[in-house]
Amino acid sequence: MNITESWLLNKPIAHRGLHDENAPENTLAAFKKAIDAGYPIELDLRIIDDGTVVVFHDEKLSRLTGNDGYVTNLVKEKLKDYKILKSDQYIPTFEETLELVNGQVPLLIEIKNSNKVGVLERKILEILKGYDGEYAVQSFNPYSVEYFNKYAPQIWRGQLSSFFTEDKTLNFFKKFVLKRMLLNRISRPHFIAYESKCLPNVFVTKTKLPVLAWTVRSQQEYEDVKLYCDNIIFENFIPKIDKK
Repeated sequence: MNITESWLLNKPIAHRGLHDENAPENTLAAFKKAIDAGYPIELDLRIIDDGTVVVFHDEKLSRLTGNDGYVTNLVKEKLKDYKILKSDQYIPTFEETLELVNGQVPLLIEIKNSNKVGVLERKILEILKGYDGEYAVQSFNPYSVEYFNKYAPQIWRGQLSSFFTEDKTLNFFKKFVLKRMLLNRISRPHFIAYESKCLPNVFVTKTKLPVLAWTVRSQQEYEDVKLYCDNIIFENFIPKIDKK
């Protein structure tokens, strides 16, 4: 299927699942709600100390679990001890998530890797080999995207980006390069996923690639950005999308 005809551009994508107070972000409950509603799911992958790939957005545990420390230091046997936002939901593994989804809706997999590329990406590919559902990958790290270009070019891959105005971890040079997506020549993404409040901009327009806007959090935000993107990654509301 051509990417312009695919789910990536034709169905709004639920950011970290269809989450709410009872089904927190990136949990099996949030994914089940997205499946029931028929929405593709965006989720975040990290690797922990024993090599397990888990679904978790933040580097630190504090915001989502109330615990100190970093998710990378966890081991699989302890994951269920960490409840998300005081719910009964825990940090799921990637395998658990795939077993639940089981091809019922597509997955947009964000690779959270600001370190050396290879270990996490290779593990993700190994896990996906046995999965029959539809999926695509994306990352802020152009070298992660490049890894998939090199070792799994058949998988649709996206370059995530933003103006990074509030990011205190990146220096000026990295912001300059990432904002302009200057490494697309090596990562060769199939699509761009750009922060919605930074659209439109010339850096996206000149790529001539399909565009996802993230994260759209209201119908008004959708109305404001819809002319500048092909699809949205949304949360906190159910979008009413114009029929094309």
